[in-house]
Amino acid sequence: MFEKLEKVKIRYAELNELLSSPDIANDQKRFREISKEYSDLTGIVNAYNEYNNLNKQLSENKELIYSSSDSELIDLAKEEQTLLEEKLISLENQIKELLIPNDPEDSKNAILEIRAGTGGEEAGLFAAELHRMYSRYFEKIGWKTELMEFSEGSTPGSLKEVIVSVSGNNVYGNLKFESGVHRVQRVPKTEANGRVHTSAASVAVLPE
Repeated sequence: MFEKLEKVKIRYAELNELLSSPDIANDQKRFREISKEYSDLTGIVNAYNEYNNLNKQLSENKELIYSSSDSELIDLAKEEQTLLEEKLISLENQIKELLIPNDPEDSKNAILEIRAGTGGEEAGLFAAELHRMYSRYFEKIGWKTELMEFSEGSTPGSLKEVIVSVSGNNVYGNLKFESGVHRVQRVPKTEANGRVHTSAASVAVLPE
């Protein structure tokens, strides 16, 4: 893993130099390609630099523990050692995840489909709530949406189906894990006896 990280770090430095080159700046297509690769590697390089800094702190801490004669200082160093080791393990796991190659479709726009499932009128209301929730989220992060299909339910404020085109940065990569059946258990407003109902809505996310 560390050999690969060193190669990534070297490549990152090369890209940084290329981005400063006037020749690259004048070639917009090449500039965009290099900028994207540079951006993709930034998280890995930053995490690796932090990992190396933590390792250095650990070494200095160990040296202090073994060389100091101050018992209070040694106790403090041991406490810090435990925290540093925990951070190092967490950071190593993070780096391993960052090294996993991205799905090439992650950068694509997406089609979001929401359909009411089992649960009658309440399922239609739940599907509408999901639609509003996603719409507010898309607006908040600056993604653009285009309504492709909308089918209302029998109850005011409910829906049978909605299909939305979503465009922005890494839309499919961020939304793909939303696919599946979403369920809610609650007492519907129309339920006079206070019984809890289970309603469902399906969400499908497709790369565009």
